Parts: sequence; structure tokens; C-alpha cells
Amino acid sequence: MNSLGFRLKEDTILETLTLDVLKTSEIEGEKLNTDQVRSSIARRLGIDIAGAVPASRDVEGVVEMLLNATQHYKDPLTEDRLYGWHSALFPTGRAGMHKITVGAWRTPDAGPMQVVSGAIGKEKVHFEAPEAARLAAEMQLFIHWFNGNNENDLVIKAAIAHLWFVTIHPFDDGNGRIARALTDLLLARADDTSQRFYSMSAQILNEKTAYYHLLETTQKGGLDITSWINWFLACLDHAMDHTEEVLSRIFTRNSFWEHNRDVDFNSRQHQMITNLLDDFYGKLTTGKWSKMAKCSVDTALRDIQDLVDKGIMEKETGGGRNTSYTLILPQKK
Repeated sequence: MNSLGFRLKEDTILETLTLDVLKTSEIEGEKLNTDQVRSSIARRLGIDIAGAVPASRDVEGVVEMLLNATQHYKDPLTEDRLYGWHSALFPTGRAGMHKITVGAWRTPDAGPMQVVSGAIGKEKVHFEAPEAARLAAEMQLFIHWFNGNNENDLVIKAAIAHLWFVTIHPFDDGNGRIARALTDLLLARADDTSQRFYSMSAQILNEKTAYYHLLETTQKGGLDITSWINWFLACLDHAMDHTEEVLSRIFTRNSFWEHNRDVDFNSRQHQMITNLLDDFYGKLTTGKWSKMAKCSVDTALRDIQDLVDKGIMEKETGGGRNTSYTLILPQKK
């Protein structure tokens, strides 16, 4: 990574952290705005990007937690630090429509903390966390081990910490996201750098079914957690492999903008090309351009035709009402 140069390394860090924030939330069924996440991270890290936008409180909270974990990985873990992360995740004091205890361990008033599935009346309890009265003692043990244990390799320790924290389930909500932040903190310690070049959360989302299956079977089993650790290590390995895909996308994007640095683009064209160079799926039509750029179909057609005339885009085979277009990447030229 050091051989790539400052700008490419900076782009990779921004891309990886953005993936981390987006995917750790998506695992919990919450989809955040990509532009807001990228803008929030870039602003906090002093990275200059085009098209920066303001971020919502929900986005800022997850970004703040993740950056605190990865950029200050050498700082000790404390109750107050965990409370701060939790407060950042739930700035309104609610999880959806429900009022929850924020910035403190869950209380007996909330009842037993259970992971359930199924229709009402036919619920299946997958896991029940320790009762609230035990949390202070359980978390004191966990934090003492987290800060003081030097016997385990840090990557193995990250696997144990993740499982241990979600098993205690000390908060009313947000335990999964905080467990993954703790994982990132320990992996940063293992790498001994705050620079992030792979996203564990993105890979966990890709292996979500196995992730929840291993958590459930391990929590219901005895004290042998070998299967969980084996899965965790394999998942980490896959996350590192995925970095090559991230780098390839960044190389393509930087190569495109460098090749077309003298071309004039309007704001809609710039934003749409950015989307096409990132995670755009399916075929680009004037209708999609119109919806994504929030403009009329006629304006979308003019934008696209202008890019075709400039040799930036080309019409794909076929035609009619579903005519689609694609970017001409530098290597194709």
C-alpha cells in the first residue's frame, strides 16, 4: 500500500472506512446514505473530496464510533468510552420508535434480552443474554481482559472479544455494531496502524447467514469456541482478498478522471459518472439517469448525448425505449 502513493492510499482508506460504516449498519437492516458517510469520514480525516454533502445525525454517530475505534486504537477501553459509542449511535434516545436506555447498560425494566425470530405467538428464541443485574460485573471482567490480556494473538483476541461482547449483550440495542467496532479496534492494534485497507464488516455482511449461525451455535454450546474462531479467521482472510477488488475500482476511477481531466462536466454528469465508477448495478438508461440525478428525462438525454459526443460514453447494442449507455474507460480508448 505504501508503494501506491499518497493519493491512492488516501482513497483506499476512505473507501474502506466508508464500506465499514455502511456494511456494519446494513447487517442490522439499516441502509445509510453513501454520500453522507463518505463526506462525514472525509471531513473528519481532512480528506478533500468533490461533492461533499452534510450528514444526518445517524450517519455522524456511526462514523464517530468507528473512527474513535480505529484512529485511537491504542487508547484503553473503558465503560465511559463504550457509553460514548452507544450515545453516538442513538442520538435521539430511541431505536426506531422505541425509547431505550442510552449511554448505560440495559436495565431490568426492559425485560430479558432475547434474540428471536418468527411470527407473533410462534417466536423462536435463539439466544437469551445474561440478566441486567449481572451486567456491571460481566462488563468489568470483559474490560479488564480486553485491556490486560497479552496471552492471545491480537487477531485471535479480536475473535474472542467479538463473541464475548455480543454474548453479554450489555445494551438495549447496538450491540452488534459496537462488537464490530471492538473487532476493528483490535485488528488495528494487530496491524499497529490506524490506516484501514480491508473491511471486516463488509465481509461479515457477505457471510451473514454463516455469521449468525456460528454465533447461535457457539452461544448455545459449551466453552469450546474453536469453530467460531476458525470462521472468524476465514472471514478476515476473505476481507483481505476483497481489498484487491476495492483497489481495482480505485485504480479505474483515478485513471478515468486523470485521462479526462481536461473535459468539462456539469454537476449532474460528474455525480452520475462517480456513481457509475463505484457501485452502480444494472444498465444505465435515460430513465435511471433522470431519477438518480433528479432531473427531467429530456435533461438526462441531453447530459448523456453530450458525453457520447465527447467520447466519454457510448450506446450499447440494442435501442428503442430501453436504450442503455456505458462509460468508455481509458483502456477501451
